[in-house]
Amino acid sequence: MSRIPQSFIDDLLSRLDIVSVIDSRVKLKKTGKNYVACCPFHQEKTPSFTVSPDKQFYYCFGCGATGNAISFVMEYEHEGFIDTVESLAKSAGLEVPREQSTDIKQHDFRRKKLLSILREANAFFQSQLKSHPQQQHAVRYLVQRGLTGPICRDFGLGFAPPGRDNLLRALGKNEEAVSLLIDTGLLIHKEEESKTYDRFRHRITFPIHDERGRVIGFGGRVLGDDKPKYLNSPETEIFHKGRELYGLYHAKQQRHLDSLLVVEGYMDVIALAQFGVHNAVATLGTACGEEHLKLAFRYVSDVVFCFDGDSAGRNAAKRALLNALGAMEDGRQIKFLFLPEGQDPDSLIRQIGRERFLTQSKQAVPLEEFLFDVAAEGIDIASMDGRARFSKVAAPLLAQLPEGIFRELMLDNLARRTGLTREVLNELQQEKIDLPQATAATQNGTQPPPIAPAPRGGHKPPTRPLPRRRTAVELTPAKIATILLLEHPTLLQKLEFLPDFTAQEDPDSRRLGEIIAYLRKRPNTSFHNLLGYWGGAKGIEEQQRLAALMANQLLSTVKAIETYDPLRELEGAIACLGAAADKFARLDEITTLKARGLENLSAEEKARLIELTRL
Repeated sequence: MSRIPQSFIDDLLSRLDIVSVIDSRVKLKKTGKNYVACCPFHQEKTPSFTVSPDKQFYYCFGCGATGNAISFVMEYEHEGFIDTVESLAKSAGLEVPREQSTDIKQHDFRRKKLLSILREANAFFQSQLKSHPQQQHAVRYLVQRGLTGPICRDFGLGFAPPGRDNLLRALGKNEEAVSLLIDTGLLIHKEEESKTYDRFRHRITFPIHDERGRVIGFGGRVLGDDKPKYLNSPETEIFHKGRELYGLYHAKQQRHLDSLLVVEGYMDVIALAQFGVHNAVATLGTACGEEHLKLAFRYVSDVVFCFDGDSAGRNAAKRALLNALGAMEDGRQIKFLFLPEGQDPDSLIRQIGRERFLTQSKQAVPLEEFLFDVAAEGIDIASMDGRARFSKVAAPLLAQLPEGIFRELMLDNLARRTGLTREVLNELQQEKIDLPQATAATQNGTQPPPIAPAPRGGHKPPTRPLPRRRTAVELTPAKIATILLLEHPTLLQKLEFLPDFTAQEDPDSRRLGEIIAYLRKRPNTSFHNLLGYWGGAKGIEEQQRLAALMANQLLSTVKAIETYDPLRELEGAIACLGAAADKFARLDEITTLKARGLENLSAEEKARLIELTRL
């Protein structure tokens, strides 16, 4: 491509006033020599974003964002460098010069021709969806999939009619045009048979756009019985599947694009957009690789992978995990969202709606948690041997992370989980690993249910097993009750039955009893205040344990149910604890009576022993 001279970039920056550039997008307030605002690149209530007119640069003391007018517009508008320079030059009344060699000029000329023929093909497919005699087949399919006319228009959906030469006859007006159609992959040429015919036939067409909105290829969904069901353009001079994300151009039109949701197909992207979720993108028939992530992280710092909750989805998530490790630079975040088995984003958002879908997306599993879950699959990490095997899987995974704070924190985390020193873990990082494949057995085997079943009436917990084995916090009735009381302190006043937990041997039950005692004295307290008290009374480690318990996400699936009742959930957990306490008390009493010997028991004590053994 042609190159913008550095001298022009320097001249452009000298003509631009960074205060005006930023103030037109983010309202600035003058404080002394500088200007301040709440940072547009992270959430904050107190302004920490500073703009210096003297130095012509900006800096955020909160997130560290910094740069000049060009870098600000690139990040704020989610634009590439060339597009940003061109837009700023236009606002300054300048024309962008180009440094071009003869080869570069020829390359650009050919590229323009390829893009032009693709644009014409897209117009042809869209016209056929409106006017072809058999367009009703395509329209019927789109209606059955629940797509509206406006969303089809926004994504440029079209129709490749049945027949082998519709596009060839429409656009192949001369040898050059036919050659361009072949080079873009729209036509297939078999030289040995002297045949040239359309690649896309009897299919819905999905134009694939680059970051600048130019059509660079197509996807096609078959309407008949032909195979494959989905077909993409082949690799060409301007289309590389491993470096493009379907829907990215549409997503980056959003003013505040905070994250990208990576789904599996075109229809998922379009359906989500129809329901107001405009940040979805899809890979083009390939696993999400490092180049895809580099592209995504140019526009956002958070990426969420969305997978089915079955074994195939989990295996796909593992591949994504391995590909993502090298991209986990400090400041970036990757999460994994597992959908209920048999659901995809298209079907799920139609079933539960936008708000509940977004709620589930926010509860996605962070990479740091999923990595340790995957490494622990099939391993009993409670045993010494299990921790040894766990470390041999996890350490080489962490070795693939870029050097930085995140990697150091992950290694510290692994050291705490295994009890191994950093020196030992550093040696283990050199070993090779092969992640186990998820199977139906690992999906539906011995995993615990998400919550303890309530012994009384009410909503039923989900029957679907968790899509992953947790190595962090497992929820017991005591922990469930603790979380619910911390989230809803007023529920304590509504409980009809409440055992004394402070005398229990179980540490979770004792903690619950202490929290109940605290809430009785301070019924209107907040979790923040309780956490501060807990740190002062119990120490920083216990404070962190309590905070980690509140951050646990195992209840999230249940909370998403419309009929979810936290009071009923709390009563069920308390009832389970009460039943367990009663059973423990009975066993203790039985043991005490038997230890005295039957011959030494009174008639009342013998009757009591018989009663206890029958319970």
